[in-house]
Amino acid sequence: MTARQPSGPTSGPPSGPTAVQLAGQVRAGRGTARAATERALARIERHDARLGAFQVVRAAAALREADAVDARPDRAGLPLAGVPIAVKDNVPVAGEPMRAGSAGSDPTPQAADHEIVRRLRAAGAVVVGLTRVPELCVFAATDSGFGLTRNPWNRGRTPGGSSGGSAAAVAAGLVPLAHGNDGMGSIRIPAACCGLVGIKPGLGVVPAGLGGDSWFDMAENGPLATTVADCALMLSVLADRPSLARVADAGTLRIAVSTRAPMPLDPVDRDWASAARASAAVLREAGHSVVDADPPYGQVLSTSGLVRWLAGTALDARTLADRSKLAARTRRHAAAGALLLRAGLPRPRGPQRWRERAERFFAQYDVLITPTLAHPPIAARLWSERGWLANLWASSRYAPFAAPWNVAGWPAMALPAGVAPGGLPLSVQLVGRPGSEATLLALAAQLEQLRPWPRLAPDYR
Repeated sequence: MTARQPSGPTSGPPSGPTAVQLAGQVRAGRGTARAATERALARIERHDARLGAFQVVRAAAALREADAVDARPDRAGLPLAGVPIAVKDNVPVAGEPMRAGSAGSDPTPQAADHEIVRRLRAAGAVVVGLTRVPELCVFAATDSGFGLTRNPWNRGRTPGGSSGGSAAAVAAGLVPLAHGNDGMGSIRIPAACCGLVGIKPGLGVVPAGLGGDSWFDMAENGPLATTVADCALMLSVLADRPSLARVADAGTLRIAVSTRAPMPLDPVDRDWASAARASAAVLREAGHSVVDADPPYGQVLSTSGLVRWLAGTALDARTLADRSKLAARTRRHAAAGALLLRAGLPRPRGPQRWRERAERFFAQYDVLITPTLAHPPIAARLWSERGWLANLWASSRYAPFAAPWNVAGWPAMALPAGVAPGGLPLSVQLVGRPGSEATLLALAAQLEQLRPWPRLAPDYR
């Protein structure tokens, strides 16, 4: 059962209002940005010492920004009026350092906002802080020399990576929305680990501008949220497309469901495979055409993704102020990427062939459903102190389903799909053709209605 929704931003149960509700209250004058920001800062102060979600908390600056939102003459028209948000610490936020999880980064405050931060602020959002990431956002667990981030559902598990700080902040109700980005699954993996909704938009829908070269167009900015409506609202602002906030009826879709891992290192966990099949069964009962069908992933796909992951890290490392301070695992990852760059890689042929195969597959289907993860979230530990191969194995084994759609540049999203017997959330991934973000959101909203999920982790509701 979903949590009861309160009547105001500082009333009701601890879970608080959704972003859609909060913005509506502030626009109507039934709440203020300052009150919402004070509430978020109080929850951060209460809970974040145990979670480690935030790299920087902008308490004084956020309250000033909230007051400015309350004073704006156009407040009644702001889509995110007064909504406290967190921004992942790998995009510029004016007045704050951008550390990207690395001691080798420049601690000088950034001179200007990234375009997506500018859009969020223009829409009335209040940036309360910057969230932690693994060094250069490389791996699928969030820890670095700055600290360890834990999963609100089980603090012994990772919240995923690389947007793990953002996911932990939203799942604990520290903020109703957070920014993330996704180069090999870095929105969808944390969303799955933390029981959230997250979408990686298709290529060009939202400005990227990440690191050295956005990992050769694999990386995209996007939202992490507790509801589909909140996810759609934030995506509409990031994309500067208001129509995306109006989630439509899904209609009748042709849906393929697959539980085969793209790179089958070992069998997919039974609970995660069952979650995908159960979601597909619910949609079949709702009138959609649903069949079992495996995408033609092919071996070149794993090579294309790996090459871009390595080479993109090498380019990101070149942006650091002091590369000698890289952790050993990141240094080795970047060094392997540098060798590939010198060899003239990556080349466009691999992704082109994969897109051609995917297009042939999707000629028969509108949406693909898979598990978001192959195994439960890995342990919350200082992975940054372990070896490179141990990190590669851990990340690849538990989270292989996301990367294919980064290589293709196609939209994909994760949403909750029940809770495993051990108490951790389960999740399914929805994938569609380029331009199908609205379709994915509509189908996700239907699943949310048919199989509602808890908005927050149990200890934070």
